[in-house]
Amino acid sequence: MEQQAPSKNILSTYQMGGLVFLILVILSLFYAGWWLDNWLEDAQKAPVKKVLVSGNKVHVSQESIEQSVKARHKESFFKIDVDSVHQQIEAMPWVYRASVRKRWPNTLNIHVVEEIASARWNNDSLLNQYGQAFDARLEDAALPSLFGPGGSEKTALQGYRAMQTLLNSENLTIEELYLSERFAWNIRLKNGVKLNLGRSEFVDRLQRFVDVYPLLKQQDKQIEYVDLRYDTGLAVGWKQLTEQEQES
Repeated sequence: MEQQAPSKNILSTYQMGGLVFLILVILSLFYAGWWLDNWLEDAQKAPVKKVLVSGNKVHVSQESIEQSVKARHKESFFKIDVDSVHQQIEAMPWVYRASVRKRWPNTLNIHVVEEIASARWNNDSLLNQYGQAFDARLEDAALPSLFGPGGSEKTALQGYRAMQTLLNSENLTIEELYLSERFAWNIRLKNGVKLNLGRSEFVDRLQRFVDVYPLLKQQDKQIEYVDLRYDTGLAVGWKQLTEQEQES
């Protein structure tokens, strides 16, 4: 007995059913993707609820960083751009370095390394411990004031540190340091004495001053400046007493 082949109507029904099922699957996938994307973008359904800030915080605070992040980034936890947050935090005053990472389900962990102010620079910025200029406000009269041409920040700070180390033996403190366009060094000490060190061998010249300073301060006159731009020796300028000081 010969077996009859399925009718064309039955095959067509199967094919149509399969096609409809495939279309439904594709539509479901599109809808699921659309729904998930909208859900992820909805900050009310997946908000960043916590911003935890770690690190040695002196000039920055948990509150200031948290407010800054939440004010600028209103995306959901899933959509928030960690690199953008990182750049935002490092642009804040007093932040030297920052790292940002997400922690499931709704927390941003931020670690900050603060700038350490080592000196004032050209009366309009500060120098950090690496000789890099940064903009921030600081009410600290103890910091020395350094002046110099653009790009000489590290040189000025290194020179200041080397010279201050020498002066510590006589309990002298640099209040202002000037580095000229030709890289000549001038400093003013906290006691008002001005030192002209010239361009070369400024550390050796300053050592010469330190060696002779005990003799200079024994004089009845007050030192106004010391010119050390000589191969050997130095020139001393003395303060002129006012009439009132002479009478007293």
